[in-house]
Amino acid sequence: MNKIKLGGLLAFLVLLLILPLFTADPTFYSIAIYTLLYATAAIGWNIFSGYSGYVSLGYSAFTGIGAYTIAIICDRLQLSGGFLVFLLVPVAGLVTAVLSIPIGWVALRTRRVTFVVVTIAISFILQSLALNLTSITGGTSGIFFPASEWSGDYFNMPYYYVAIILLVVAFAIAWWIRNSKYGLGLLAIRDDEDRASGLGVKTWASKLSAYSISAFLGGMVGAVIAYYNQTLFPVVAFDSTLNVAVALMSFLGGIGTLFGPLLGALLLEPLQEYLTIQYGSLSLNLVILGALLLLVILALPEGILVTFPKLWRKRTATLVASSAPRQPEQKGAVLVEK
Repeated sequence: MNKIKLGGLLAFLVLLLILPLFTADPTFYSIAIYTLLYATAAIGWNIFSGYSGYVSLGYSAFTGIGAYTIAIICDRLQLSGGFLVFLLVPVAGLVTAVLSIPIGWVALRTRRVTFVVVTIAISFILQSLALNLTSITGGTSGIFFPASEWSGDYFNMPYYYVAIILLVVAFAIAWWIRNSKYGLGLLAIRDDEDRASGLGVKTWASKLSAYSISAFLGGMVGAVIAYYNQTLFPVVAFDSTLNVAVALMSFLGGIGTLFGPLLGALLLEPLQEYLTIQYGSLSLNLVILGALLLLVILALPEGILVTFPKLWRKRTATLVASSAPRQPEQKGAVLVEK
């Protein structure tokens, strides 16, 4: 990471931290919280799918497990609301990471299109279990969190800063992986898994560990979203819209890049929140996001952070070539035999 990118990243972080000094609008912070959490989820998705090339459309399996982990703990222990619940967020992430190991053991035995279908199926299976295991999850009656200690304009602030912390953690993990030998192994798997295996990359261990890291971040995101909503239902916990949204964010910004998922989330999540406020239909949102995903894959397969610099370099090279002075043509001597 060069100094310009690092400076821009630090400036962005400082801006996030001081925003509460300038506005206290609850609607603004509600959108900001979801944007930051979805950015974290998109980074988590990208750590596995973007780096390894195994595209998943079932990321809500992880956010759902994390959500139910924190909800069940709060319900069984009869915890009072407040900052104490936030201490359970890493626990939810760890539980999700552990449970992702047997899930990954099954899913990662497949490749490409089959893997996509399997991840979708796993998400729906978990949603069905949440609906039917009423003694644990509450089923359609849901689980209600204890009331928070804070209210009014201050209600959003703790969630906002926790969302910032999760984003920083996710970005730091992604940066480390992207610049490590382990990350190079994942990229080799993405390019050619069989060849990577032949070169000595432990493909199975690399994929499964990346899958668990991705699950850890997803579980924490799901836990915070559930606590923020104060209620949890199976359809919301394993939301199909999230599956498409995090993939779309990564593809739009630049799948497999460090900053791509963050950029995609900053552009798309406010739009998703606007659609929810305007239309309130999850089905319509899913259709719109699905159409956008197809459009982005077709029009910007490498994402904004890769495609736009390429176009800019191409345009610059064309302008330089056209503005360069032309050399006068030299006529060769013509020999004529007499």
